[in-house]
Amino acid sequence: MNLPNKLTLMRMILIPIFTLLLVLDWPSGSITIAGTSVAMSWFVGVLIFIVACITDFADGQIARRNHLVTNFGKFADPLADKLLVMTAFIFLATRGSVPAWGVAIILWRELAVTGLRLLLANGGEVMAAAWPGKIKTNAQMFAIIFLMVNNAGFAALHFPLATILFYIAVFFTIYSGVEYFYKNRAVFSDSF
Repeated sequence: MNLPNKLTLMRMILIPIFTLLLVLDWPSGSITIAGTSVAMSWFVGVLIFIVACITDFADGQIARRNHLVTNFGKFADPLADKLLVMTAFIFLATRGSVPAWGVAIILWRELAVTGLRLLLANGGEVMAAAWPGKIKTNAQMFAIIFLMVNNAGFAALHFPLATILFYIAVFFTIYSGVEYFYKNRAVFSDSF
């Protein structure tokens, strides 16, 4: 197994650890970050989430630069990203940090685009990520980080950076989803 695939596998292993930290609320206690109190389990969860985000960036860069793109990577990398982000948003919605309707839109889009990727793969095509999708992913990841630490660093300024990032993510979730389906509408040509 090459390095990019090992990084992807590591990210997939981090997802249940991330989930358990949030479910079990362990370690207990809280930490103060830039004047904002954050549950210790959520802080450790953020650290794991950041490591997972770094592996997401690194595995793609290494794979493309060293010509190590594999079918496992094409399948597992986007799956790991979606599982990580969807898990975080579900926890944030249950905590009341983000509106459930926004999370539902993100989940719908992620599942629909995954289905589209499968249809295209069945026809021998690979749907590469476009810029709106990359903006969506980055906005989602940064929104999750700031939402999990209660907007630390910006809370004292009364600047809702986490909320703004979340709505940017929802906007680009919708925009990129529509764009992917529009550009690949030919896959449905036999349906009409």
